Amino acid sequence: MILRRVIEHVRQQQWTAVGIDFCIVVVGVFIGIQVSNWNDERETDRQAEQFTEHLKGDLREEAWGYQFLIEYNLDVLAASETAVNALAGKVPLADEALLVSAYRATQYKQRTRRRATYDELISTGAIGLIRNQTLRDTAMRIYNVPTIENIVREGAQSRYREAFRMSMHNDVQRALNRDCGDRFVEIGDYSGITDTINFPCKLDLPQVQITEAANALRNHAALVQLLRLRIADLDTRLHDLTVNNRGIVRGLQDIAGEGL
Repeated sequence: MILRRVIEHVRQQQWTAVGIDFCIVVVGVFIGIQVSNWNDERETDRQAEQFTEHLKGDLREEAWGYQFLIEYNLDVLAASETAVNALAGKVPLADEALLVSAYRATQYKQRTRRRATYDELISTGAIGLIRNQTLRDTAMRIYNVPTIENIVREGAQSRYREAFRMSMHNDVQRALNRDCGDRFVEIGDYSGITDTINFPCKLDLPQVQITEAANALRNHAALVQLLRLRIADLDTRLHDLTVNNRGIVRGLQDIAGEGL
């Protein structure tokens, strides 16, 4: 319709009308572009809000898991030191207590990470949608710094763990796991992460079997050295978690405490 009007006005040499028609076209195109841009911005804002909320949810769980990992490995370290002091003859320890501490020194914790949102943001190049710098930086650090993976790998591949498992009859190991193994804790339960492995327990085994197993540990020539290596690895990784990664810790605390 506008085009027909312009042609008609040109034929009639109504130049003022032609100018008005031209302005109407320009304004219409401009408004159309602006509306399109506004719609694009609204969709971008909607996606940014969704991704931000999803990422916050993931990082809240990561914050809990990070604190759980610290508490858990502190307990493993305490058990390791108790066992090594007993095996080295520094501190006397009853057979059952030695078995429990030596077993808990072998333990490590591996849990499923909540990283689906971050991986989607990275794979699609949409990480810029996360406009909160603390949220974005914390996500990039927690999912890329390999501290957690190192702790899991060193725990699973620990030479001390291997030596202990090879020294114990399987029925003793089953009893240790059943009676003195990890307590279950719900994700997000901060009160439950304390003493998930460091708690009083009683082995349902004959005393003669407990004594035999404890003597197998005391007579293992390399166990003290392997325990010392395990302690050194734990010290290093706990230092990573609490000191070297203090930026991650602060970011996770802000997110978990809704400080963003």
